[in-house]
Amino acid sequence: MIHVALLSKWHVHAEGYGQQFSKIPDVKITVVWDEDPVRGKAWAEELGCDFEPDLEKAVNRPDVDAVSVGSPTSMHKEVICAAAKAGKAIFTEKVLAITTADAKEIAAAVDAAKVPFLISFRRRTDAVILEAKHLVESGAIGKVTHLRVRDAHDGVSSGWLPDSFFDKAQCGGGAMMDLGAHPMYLCLYFLGEPVSVSSVFTESGGKGVDDNCVSVLRYADGAIAVSETAFLSKHCPFSLEINGTKGSICVGGALEDGVLLNTDDGKKLISSAEIPYSSPAPVPLFVECVREGKPSPFGTSDAVALTRLMEAAYRSAESGKEEAY
Repeated sequence: MIHVALLSKWHVHAEGYGQQFSKIPDVKITVVWDEDPVRGKAWAEELGCDFEPDLEKAVNRPDVDAVSVGSPTSMHKEVICAAAKAGKAIFTEKVLAITTADAKEIAAAVDAAKVPFLISFRRRTDAVILEAKHLVESGAIGKVTHLRVRDAHDGVSSGWLPDSFFDKAQCGGGAMMDLGAHPMYLCLYFLGEPVSVSSVFTESGGKGVDDNCVSVLRYADGAIAVSETAFLSKHCPFSLEINGTKGSICVGGALEDGVLLNTDDGKKLISSAEIPYSSPAPVPLFVECVREGKPSPFGTSDAVALTRLMEAAYRSAESGKEEAY
């Protein structure tokens, strides 16, 4: 049995993560902690578990083996470091921290504690993304010269995101810092770390944070990646395009299913049913890693790289210049 502490319901995905943990066999939620005691107590009552208002007491309980972190990003260092010090396995929502300095401090604490750690890079568990990665690594499209990835929704324009997501002190930013994490970590996944970043972020939804964002990543070998996100786009499908010297790969966009490979041999649509690569979603993947002692596919180094990339992207948006990664 794996006993889990839910650390804050602040994030919009926190409740969903709690539901996922509760549905996994031999996993039990034993306690809730929340920086908002009223919210936390209500959540604990709903789940039928204890509420503990003291973070240190919550993470040091003997009936806690792992924690799920859904607190404001600005609190991640306090919360995750406390869990690491207590020797607990850690699942956290992205991003790891607002600044690279804090991200490195968190990573150092987790690595020193030698506890399982997984950050929720959800797109990297999608079969179509795993297939695209395999095709790139197989050389099917030659040398990758250009990548474009877009992940956007209407959280501002349709008014369904909570006001807390527009608090820059808690979040560190707006659309790019939140939803834009998915395109950003996919750029890192496919092309590695860039040389520099150039960003244009605008705000037109009246929330005071960026809600329409594009970042261009430049690589040492001449490759370019374009990362796009927004809180203003309704019915906007996720899309990934990877272009190389021998062909291209498309995922999402106008495609209803699968991966489209286009080379001199013609176009080939690989349906999801044909893809041999699979991964559990982040929560069950984390439980699997804890239970079986498997290494995390999205560890502390991945988490630090994402924060570093975000920090460079926001520096560029503020300066209006290309900024070093």
